[in-house]
Amino acid sequence: MQSVAEAVARITEGIAPLAVESVGLGDALGRVLATDIRSPITLPHWDNSAMDGYAVRGVDIAGASTDSPIMLPVLETIAAGAFPTRALGAREATRIMTGAPIPEGADTVVRVEDTDAGLTQVQVRNDRDREKNIRRRGEDLTEGTIALPTGMPLGAAQIGVLASVGQATVAVHRRPRVAILGSGDELVDLDHFDEVRAGRKIVSSNAYTLDALVRLNGGIPIALGHAADMREAMRALLERALAERPDLIVTSAGVSVGEFDHTRAALEEIGAEMALWRVRMRPGAPVGFGTIAGIPWIGLPGNPVSVMVTFELFVRPTIRRMLGHTRLHRRPVTVTLEEPVRIGAKLTHFLRAIVTTRPDGSLTARLTGPQGSGILTSMSLANALLVVPEDRPELPAGERLSALLLTEDASTSATFAL
Repeated sequence: MQSVAEAVARITEGIAPLAVESVGLGDALGRVLATDIRSPITLPHWDNSAMDGYAVRGVDIAGASTDSPIMLPVLETIAAGAFPTRALGAREATRIMTGAPIPEGADTVVRVEDTDAGLTQVQVRNDRDREKNIRRRGEDLTEGTIALPTGMPLGAAQIGVLASVGQATVAVHRRPRVAILGSGDELVDLDHFDEVRAGRKIVSSNAYTLDALVRLNGGIPIALGHAADMREAMRALLERALAERPDLIVTSAGVSVGEFDHTRAALEEIGAEMALWRVRMRPGAPVGFGTIAGIPWIGLPGNPVSVMVTFELFVRPTIRRMLGHTRLHRRPVTVTLEEPVRIGAKLTHFLRAIVTTRPDGSLTARLTGPQGSGILTSMSLANALLVVPEDRPELPAGERLSALLLTEDASTSATFAL
């Protein structure tokens, strides 16, 4: 049985970014750049005003105050998108809007709030802006420099940069297609909820959860349903998955040691190469990994919470690697326990927790409640996984531990990995 760190390394070491494709800028959000983007232009193109006000020479407004204002004639008004027609001389001003080019001779923009907002002449009442409020040509980018590097995840700011340098299409790594399948005679889809209401079946919630997790992390789910608890049925479903030619196969349930857990046997029958079986963790010890016809397979447990925890630790990094991310895991944060915590088995535990921020900026954590691996509502309450090492079975309130933040919550101030 391997440790979590060993299992993560084993699963991700052979995974490489997928092939490169070109997508329109509108479809690039959340993708990862596969090439450097060099700017074909200098930004800004010209010195321009950082605010609405008056372009002047700093020396001409020295000493200006409310009690001793300085009056200057206004040569013209330059709107954003327009250009100056006159150079600025001594003791002259040009009315200017944010983004408009600075006229020759000016080295200062006085904010309009420090003036009487005059149109033909202006009264300057403060000299705090001397030699300020000008955005210099090229202070953002110069022609030929790298605007965004290879491997950069594309968020809203990066999309804006790409647009500003005229990049209508970008080269990114292809999104992985992830086949999702499960097993269990007790499972039905939502269209058979009457059987759930009658107490005969349960909803295959893992299928919906995994579909959502794959989408949230940038993959394309291929929902294949679930097999009956028979080896032949599981084998047929795995063969159907292979026919889809996915980039990754994820199964839930059937990887434990129960009489009706047939996934391993079915995998072996179709020639899977097994590299990992079981991890020293709770919840989620029954985790498998291998390849089927060259396609990586990750087998997750069947309990709903175990599925989410093991997806976070093993599947999410795999998808991110395929997308081209260089940072595969969330950054751990240090938290202080609000309550004592006790674990049973000598395994690394990942407990559902709520992390909040104290007024001093430090983080605290408390459990969501009972930690049974079938209590899916506890995951809906959690914004973090509290990591309890196997050699620390009892922890008092006030103890400091690591936590993995799962969602960007208003009650926390931590920074998340992209």
